[in-house]
Amino acid sequence: MADHVDRIVEITLDDGSIKSWGPDVDHERRVAIFDLIEANNFKPLGAEFSGPFAVHLLIEDNRLVIDIRGQDHTPQGRIVLALSPFRRIVRDYFKVCESYFSAIKTSTPSQIEAIDMGRRGIHNEGSEVLQDRLDGKIDMDFDTARRLFTLICVLHIRA
Repeated sequence: MADHVDRIVEITLDDGSIKSWGPDVDHERRVAIFDLIEANNFKPLGAEFSGPFAVHLLIEDNRLVIDIRGQDHTPQGRIVLALSPFRRIVRDYFKVCESYFSAIKTSTPSQIEAIDMGRRGIHNEGSEVLQDRLDGKIDMDFDTARRLFTLICVLHIRA
């Protein structure tokens, strides 16, 4: 995969957009970044884009900004998305994650599995919304969208 140029080789989050991380969130962030770098398909559409890519995610003026750079960090472009289509899904995802993290401490395996299925369903919904919002801007596979959605959720955390 080293020759594959339609991919992210580095991803960072704007520390200024993030107000608070707990250990569970930090773990989810690290896993999403590791998995994303290991395997992804990310192809911004347009002549100005040439991969592989270094991507920086941030929230600016209540919008999601995907700052796309070359592997050498040369700016190539920014894609800006309204956050409003993500608000309900992110809020629901946070609620079910909170239930999940509480359940793993005290609930039965079947209860944990049921909550986790709900968590995955909401996560999939968020990933589909991301792919829809990026249609015509960035081609990516579903697994890449899932990992990026996880990172978008991290950016929504407020103290």
